[in-house]
Amino acid sequence: MGVNDHARDADGLLSIETFRALPAFARDPVNALADFATRADGRLVRLHLGPFRPYLVAHPDHVAQVLHTDWEAYQREGMFWRPLRRLLGASILGEGEPWRSSRDVLQPLFTSRYVRGLTEQMAVTIGERMDELQGYADRGEQVDAARQMAGIINQAVIRALFGGRISRADGERLAPAYDAAATSIGFRLLMPFLPYSLRVPGDRRFRKAVATIDALVMPVIAAAREETRSGRAGGGDVITALCEARAGEGPGADRQIRDDLVSVYGAASESTAMTLTWLWPLLDAHPQVAAELYAEIDRVVGGGPVTPDHVPRLVYTRMVLQELLRLYPAGWIFPRMTVREVTLGGVPVKAGSQVLISPYATHRLPALWPDPDRFDPRRFAEEGGHRATRRAKYAYFPFGGGPHQCLGQHLFFVEAPLLVAAILSRFRFVIRSPGPFTASPAASLRPKQTIMLELRSHRPSAVAA
Repeated sequence: MGVNDHARDADGLLSIETFRALPAFARDPVNALADFATRADGRLVRLHLGPFRPYLVAHPDHVAQVLHTDWEAYQREGMFWRPLRRLLGASILGEGEPWRSSRDVLQPLFTSRYVRGLTEQMAVTIGERMDELQGYADRGEQVDAARQMAGIINQAVIRALFGGRISRADGERLAPAYDAAATSIGFRLLMPFLPYSLRVPGDRRFRKAVATIDALVMPVIAAAREETRSGRAGGGDVITALCEARAGEGPGADRQIRDDLVSVYGAASESTAMTLTWLWPLLDAHPQVAAELYAEIDRVVGGGPVTPDHVPRLVYTRMVLQELLRLYPAGWIFPRMTVREVTLGGVPVKAGSQVLISPYATHRLPALWPDPDRFDPRRFAEEGGHRATRRAKYAYFPFGGGPHQCLGQHLFFVEAPLLVAAILSRFRFVIRSPGPFTASPAASLRPKQTIMLELRSHRPSAVAA
């Protein structure tokens, strides 16, 4: 796309016309948004996508306005949210009273203190799955990185969310069902203006996936609600807390609990698994980063199982995960709709307009991130210091921001380092799939290609610090 393919109006708004914007967006929407934002130097962009003309917001000051300072004017409504509403219902990812009610119930459950109480059982679950990976390594069998990340995280999260109420077999049905729902809405996300009376690719798969999710989750909720009513609830898991918080509500509470559980499950399981899937090709392409990561894990964990006590000492591991989230944030797009006329970046925007925020795009702006495509965990080495103070607050927002900030961020920074340290304390890996690996648009960012790994047993010589 050259400099003559777009123009600015009197307000300085950059417009990218349909014949340029639509093919690029349809072909590779994730990188197209990043390219549009970079060419606009982070300023507001109007995308002409046929009948659909959203505004692309990338500058940290504008992101802050939409997500934080003037958030009530930018609601999670409109055509982009319709596909997700069919999966998540009126939940913590909604607006208005359902959102406020859900947030009041869920927010206390996802503080760092509460999450610490879940880490011991998560560490045990992850440790158990390492023995299964050892079998693949011993037999020389390759493993699908995405499938393994999803399977391990799924089992750990299900124990935290549902206690012992869902078997591993049912849990292994829930994960692919959610994955199918998340991926089958890709066409709807790219063409949100198409009416639902018109069947498009993915619709049938989506309906089947949601039916499977409901068949697995709703009976568990009914059982947990009965346990709560009879005083037999064990506590310590999220579903019990949700049932106790809504104990005085009628039958409609079952659906509200379902919507919140499925929303939290997606944020804690599917999103984390997809983010970690990107880690392996990045480490493969950056051996110096991998060597430093290996050295820290060998030093901190040694030859024993990974425990929650190791997590605070995995300092470089956290930097690796922060940089991973910069390059591949699971929530690659945050749509909003203006509910009143606003001025954004000096540009008047009418009520009812669609606004797109993309962490993927903002995280790649050269003015904010020198050499933005380079995987460099040391960008986060001085958090709280001189380098961090130069960075605008919304230059980095993989978990969103403002009142709608994702509640699962504390959980990510527990489960992700636990899993990475557990794998790399016992194995080294070789990627057996040809790259390059490109991003696929879905509810969460994921590689289009399968990433196959060969695992090799590793025994650290270092003693745990």
